[in-house]
Amino acid sequence: MFQFITFRAAMAFVLSMLISTVFGKRIINFLRAQQVGETVRDLGLAGQVEKAGTPTMGGVIIILATLIPVFLLAKLENIYIVILVITTLWMGFIGFVDDYIKVFKKNKDGLKGKFKVLGQVGLGVIVGAMLYFHPDVTMKEQLPVAQQVVQESGKKLVFGAAHKSTKTTVPFLKNNEFDYSEVLSFIGDDYQNYAWIVFLLATIFIITAVSNGANLTDGIDGLAAGSSAIIVVALAVFAWVSGNIIFAEYLDVMYIPKSGEITVYIAAFAGALIGFLWYNTYPAQVFMGDTGSLTIGGVIAVIAIAIRKELLIPILAGIFLVENLSVMLQVSYFKYTRKKYGEGRRIFKMSPLHHHYQKTGYHESKIVVRFWIIGILLAVLTIITLKLR
Repeated sequence: MFQFITFRAAMAFVLSMLISTVFGKRIINFLRAQQVGETVRDLGLAGQVEKAGTPTMGGVIIILATLIPVFLLAKLENIYIVILVITTLWMGFIGFVDDYIKVFKKNKDGLKGKFKVLGQVGLGVIVGAMLYFHPDVTMKEQLPVAQQVVQESGKKLVFGAAHKSTKTTVPFLKNNEFDYSEVLSFIGDDYQNYAWIVFLLATIFIITAVSNGANLTDGIDGLAAGSSAIIVVALAVFAWVSGNIIFAEYLDVMYIPKSGEITVYIAAFAGALIGFLWYNTYPAQVFMGDTGSLTIGGVIAVIAIAIRKELLIPILAGIFLVENLSVMLQVSYFKYTRKKYGEGRRIFKMSPLHHHYQKTGYHESKIVVRFWIIGILLAVLTIITLKLR
């Protein structure tokens, strides 16, 4: 039974939930005893000041509840599992340093932004290089119908040989593949030799954008954890399909050998997030802090890149996207109007977007549940792209 990905994924999900709920309480009590409390700024939001002192760094719960089942149930020699474990530890460390500075150094700004970005870029380089250069990261493409011959064993040869590729999936298009190397086609016939440059830059951008989006979404109880759980469950569907040659053929998607193992990691990650929600829903007993939010964003980005579904992120992680955009628009418009009119003006009452709705008068639990509903709709739409072309 342990040879089946689905069985190990189910076990990983159950085990991670148990760890995050049962041992999560002990970790929360430990954080409270160490006075690892959140410092809350009075921004005029209802119920915000009352959250001061709530234990933070709860992302440690998510990380432990994910990695323990992964180490027990996943195939650790699998390159995709190795990359995801590195991502979890790398982003978890950056977030932990940020939270440590905020809590123990009493610096509300935490780790300077340039160091966060440097860490994200560093991870992008590592992940991009491993995905591009490692010999186990390959894909198989469907052969033309005329070349799909029946072998002596009776099986039909549908896919060609495994090979390195920088192709990715473009949603909603019939011929839905785009090769990153084509960006450099203008430089001449040997442009494919430099495909790794474009691939690395794309990986860096996606990891930085998604991790920052998750970080901004972590502003009210349960929003980031719940939204992320919805996203990773949808990614589990794509990972399992991409790593299963039968379903890859049926749905006409890229077949990525060995990528099915990512499903086990995602199951553990989803279980950890849902278990964390036991203590993080309103009123929160613990906050994930940057230890959790940066890790969540990094993991989601890397999974999407590994299974070549990163161009679906604007739809699937639409919540992260609008949170990011709301801050960018607010800051840009404020600076523009201050320069033009002498005083800054705002588009939203407050950014990120969830705080705008708080200012409008909505209770944060209502905002969170409605964001979850939108997230579910986006996840379903994303999965539909498997057939909607």
